[in-house]
Amino acid sequence: MSLPAKVMRDGQLEKRSSGLLQLWKKKRCVLTEDGLRLHSYRGGSGAAPGSNAKELRFERMVTVDCVEYKRGLVYFTVVMATGKEIDFRCPQDGTAWNAEIALALVRHKNLEAVQTGRNRHLSTAHLGSTGEDEEL
Repeated sequence: MSLPAKVMRDGQLEKRSSGLLQLWKKKRCVLTEDGLRLHSYRGGSGAAPGSNAKELRFERMVTVDCVEYKRGLVYFTVVMATGKEIDFRCPQDGTAWNAEIALALVRHKNLEAVQTGRNRHLSTAHLGSTGEDEEL
């Protein structure tokens, strides 16, 4: 049984729909150590009861890109490993969501790299010499 991921930020973002009209839709967003969870937003009540959350996991995220500041809003794009780009916007006040998502993504990728390095080191130590330091 895994523990729930630590919540780093909880609030509202607007996500551009992928439909023909590309309308901006409010989402209740929860940033965790594992990624960004998007919940449907119903007026002042926050997430819709029983709504399924869409999760953008850091292991499938490549970068947070295209930051633009316009009329008090910050516009940014989350790029997924599949090449899919998801557009968001939020108010410019305080710490912007894009910065927090980017920092959490970097933290996740760094932890992933450290773990990969540890695993590689342990597997080479377990297997013995790699042959790199031996003369031919």
